[in-house]
Amino acid sequence: MRTNNSHVKKIITSIYFVLLVLAIALPIFIKSLRIFSGNPTLNSVIFAVVFAGLFFLVHFICKFFEYDSDGTKVILTNKGLLLSQYFNYRQHVLEFEKESLIAYSFKNYIIYRTLSIYIKDSRGKKRRETFNITLVTRRKRRYIRQSLKKIVKANKKAS
Repeated sequence: MRTNNSHVKKIITSIYFVLLVLAIALPIFIKSLRIFSGNPTLNSVIFAVVFAGLFFLVHFICKFFEYDSDGTKVILTNKGLLLSQYFNYRQHVLEFEKESLIAYSFKNYIIYRTLSIYIKDSRGKKRRETFNITLVTRRKRRYIRQSLKKIVKANKKAS
């Protein structure tokens, strides 16, 4: 089975654009309305910290995810959406044989979701790899869960 969340690329690009527009327009708007009449330096620092926090939160959460279990290997890929065509600085790829899958777990935090894969490495030790699946739809997560459940069940039956 092959699935990804490529439909969110346009949405995330729009979110980055909105953040950029807010970074330019909001200080001008706040200054013109004189909402914060205190120290202007303190207001600028607070605005910069809040904007940087929002930007890095979006940057941390928004990742492309691809799952491919066709053939004898399973391939999982996470990579950043911003500038990912030019730089693969946030790419995380895991490729393993289906027989080496031990278990998996989905974790749902408030605004962040992860998929943890437990596999046997070449020395027979258990290794955990974690992937960001925040922007994967519920239906696709269910398909991934079914596929991984089928692989783990086949592995337990074979051993």
